Amino acid sequence: MKELFTDLTVLSMEQATVLPYLTYRLAAEGMRVIRVEHPQRGDPNRLVGSNVLGEEAMDSYFLPNNVGKKAITLNLRGEEGQAVLRDLILKLDVDMFASNQLPRNYAKLGIEYEQLKAIREDIIWVGITGFGPESNEAAYDPILQARCGFMGLTGEADGPPQVFGLPMADLGASEHAYGQIMRALYRRQATGEGSRIDISMFQSAVSWQVNPVMLTKSFGAEIKRRGNTHEFFAPVSVYETEDGYVYVAVGNDRQWQAITKLPGFDSLHREERKVNAGRIADVKQLNEEISEITKTRTTEELIQLFNSIGVPISTVNTVKEVVEDPLVKDRLITSRDPRTGTAVFLPPTPVITPYLESVDMQMSFPPRMGEHNQETYGELLGYDAQKMKDLKEAGVI
Repeated sequence: MKELFTDLTVLSMEQATVLPYLTYRLAAEGMRVIRVEHPQRGDPNRLVGSNVLGEEAMDSYFLPNNVGKKAITLNLRGEEGQAVLRDLILKLDVDMFASNQLPRNYAKLGIEYEQLKAIREDIIWVGITGFGPESNEAAYDPILQARCGFMGLTGEADGPPQVFGLPMADLGASEHAYGQIMRALYRRQATGEGSRIDISMFQSAVSWQVNPVMLTKSFGAEIKRRGNTHEFFAPVSVYETEDGYVYVAVGNDRQWQAITKLPGFDSLHREERKVNAGRIADVKQLNEEISEITKTRTTEELIQLFNSIGVPISTVNTVKEVVEDPLVKDRLITSRDPRTGTAVFLPPTPVITPYLESVDMQMSFPPRMGEHNQETYGELLGYDAQKMKDLKEAGVI
């Protein structure tokens, strides 16, 4: 059976995290993704992290979001470069163009939706920006986490606001864009029409906050940081064990009653704690009492005990432990460098795509700057050696 997306080509003028992560997800669907970089100023993320390969512009932070792609260089700040872009869209039959440039650059680079629609009528155009197509305000993930309220909800109650351990504004916007692309592909299949997709990272981040926004705007609630506890359920927190930590999440009164019947936990029983509201009202004292008990048990002992009564519990894993989890270690995506033999391992996608199954979870290694110029311009577009030389000397490619 032919894979669903392998005939699709994505041309992406990308840098940093938000768009590269999106196009990595599209590459994992089998789409041909070609990333476009300025010949002299490539993706700044190429120079972030450790120099694990011993070569310039292939540092560790760049690698994971760029497996499975090809890379070309192209300077669009001139007529020659924009003529090459037109050739790319027409001769490569580009289905989708994506950019995370500031909107003020769209027209001058020749990448505005209407400009590209004039080249290919049914093109799907994706623009990811910090605050929408009307804004040229620069934004990085932590700035968005601060502005959208994530940091105000993260951290200890008596401590400063904190960012998440992952760039959730970036990743969330990528996933929202992924969904809109699938909608646009369906629309094109049904109607023959292309689409313009604008993703605001700020709006994307705010959209996750259905409960905090509803409670604040509708009922005047003041939502604050609560550390590891939960606003509406108790006990829910991290508890120290004899040899580490566990996270316990009690979601209903039946689970709580089961805990208080466990040997050693019966001292937690109080009539007023039978219902969740009573436990919430007494949460500080309750958590202190639970911690005194859990400190006398090993992590594994507690996990077996709570699993036996159907109460959700987990170790607090390091990333090193996560990659050895049975649900992860045998499903990792592998990308091996044909030049150095270096292997890069990525977590499995949320759903293992048919394409990934067909290639046995193997994807091509992240591309070097301009690695696929000859293949793309020379072989696919048919530019001869002299034209390639002229374009390079002119700083176009």
